[in-house]
Amino acid sequence: MASNNLSVLEALDTAKTQWYHAKAIVIAGMGFFTDAYDLFCISTVSKLLGRLYYSDHSDGSAPGKLPTNINNAVIGVALVGTLSGQLVFGWLGDKLGRKKVYGITLILMVICAICSGLSFGYSPKAVITTLCFFRFWLGFGIGGDYPLSATIMSEYANKATRGAFIAAVFAMQGMGIIFAGLVSMIVSHLFLKANPAVSFDKNHVLSTQKNADYAWRIVLMLGALPALLTYYWRIKMPETGRYTAVIEGNAKQAAADMGRVLDIEIRAEQEKLAKFKSNNDYPLWSRKFVQRHGRHLIGTMSTWFLLDIAFYSQNLTQKDIFPVMGLTKKPHQVNALEEMFETSRAMFVIAMFGTFPGYWFTVAFIEKLGRFNIQLMGFFMMSIFMFIIGIKYESLATHDNRWLFSVLYGLTFFFANFGPNSTTFVLPAELFPTRVRSTCHAMSAAAGKAGAMVSAFGIQRYTLDGNQTKIKKAMIILAVTNMLGFFCTFLVTETKGRSLEEISGEDGSKDKAETQMSNRGGDGEEQEV
Repeated sequence: MASNNLSVLEALDTAKTQWYHAKAIVIAGMGFFTDAYDLFCISTVSKLLGRLYYSDHSDGSAPGKLPTNINNAVIGVALVGTLSGQLVFGWLGDKLGRKKVYGITLILMVICAICSGLSFGYSPKAVITTLCFFRFWLGFGIGGDYPLSATIMSEYANKATRGAFIAAVFAMQGMGIIFAGLVSMIVSHLFLKANPAVSFDKNHVLSTQKNADYAWRIVLMLGALPALLTYYWRIKMPETGRYTAVIEGNAKQAAADMGRVLDIEIRAEQEKLAKFKSNNDYPLWSRKFVQRHGRHLIGTMSTWFLLDIAFYSQNLTQKDIFPVMGLTKKPHQVNALEEMFETSRAMFVIAMFGTFPGYWFTVAFIEKLGRFNIQLMGFFMMSIFMFIIGIKYESLATHDNRWLFSVLYGLTFFFANFGPNSTTFVLPAELFPTRVRSTCHAMSAAAGKAGAMVSAFGIQRYTLDGNQTKIKKAMIILAVTNMLGFFCTFLVTETKGRSLEEISGEDGSKDKAETQMSNRGGDGEEQEV
């Protein structure tokens, strides 16, 4: 109910799209670019790590390969850190402010990306242990970026384009995945060019092992660069007007900050703010919160959990499916750096033509189709394509059908991103009250990372040895998972075109509706008596 809203909030909701909005998208989006690069570049180098540190000395014909438990640890430890960071930094974002916590996450990401590449030790176990330690803390910083980026963008945006703005921030994840593949291609190609006469030793490990060891370190350390470049602009962003007004209770400062950003004059309305705050003082786990927002919180957590089981299974296990699709050669046909190059190239191609377009289709259509419809469509189409791949896997995995396989596999990525991978990020940033928005988004995102951990430690086991029966079973499991996500979507509601306060009931609209229902119930009881 706009008339009950504060002037500073109305100004934000009705502001024309301007340069500052674009700058906020880039600043927040570069955080997600870094997040995606750091999380997914490990897929391009994990096979190289196996060649370098776990070559099979008992069998000269077998290339080195990370043991299953080591592979799961290297890939999954960052997800554990991300889940932890989401909960901690999401809570701090509501307690200390979005801006104060925002810079900390970026510094942590920069330091740990560099340290990941400097992982040291006198034995393979020591190197991998050090790598896992730093990737945990890298994930911890990445986790904080999820709720803070989403909350900041939602609180800056106007209500007409808010969904597109938040989706655009998240779409930078697609760019990060593309660059993870591109950078790994370039680095491996440069090392191969510098050593054109490389050869296998008896264990199919590069004879120039030292040079190959530099390759994966460079790829990991370059993840610090985009985060470092945006640090200055991130700390220069003012605190969001909604946090300053609604949580800190400083209407004057909020009006000044947002007036400067939007280049307009805004009334402070300190007295109106006091009444606004008194209507919205119920705590997170109160009965009132559960009644108003409990179903939505269950909906955002369950859909993100189910989505990430499928999405991370796609991304983290694609290196094992690429040979089946004919996008890479068999391990015994290439040396270590050639395998890294081919894996990175295949990842780049899938991301460019399947993953990346889906993000921007969401940006283009989210305000027309709505979050709810896009999420339903995405889950449904992912389920259909994964069922087809699973049921027909034996015939699709043949040489003659590899292009059909590639198209179907690419379409699962497209509809993940023109679907729930984008909308599960957008909805938690809109559905919940200001004072718990960052925390609720963090809980939803953490549920997603729990799903990603199911993928890393569970689903991935089905694809590691390339067994067709196991891969087929994995695809069918993921199809069922997506269909469950389709039905869980009905726990959330459409948010397009409404102010954040109207959606959450902070403007008093829900109080009024509840009072009217209570009065009608009371009248009925009196008549019955």
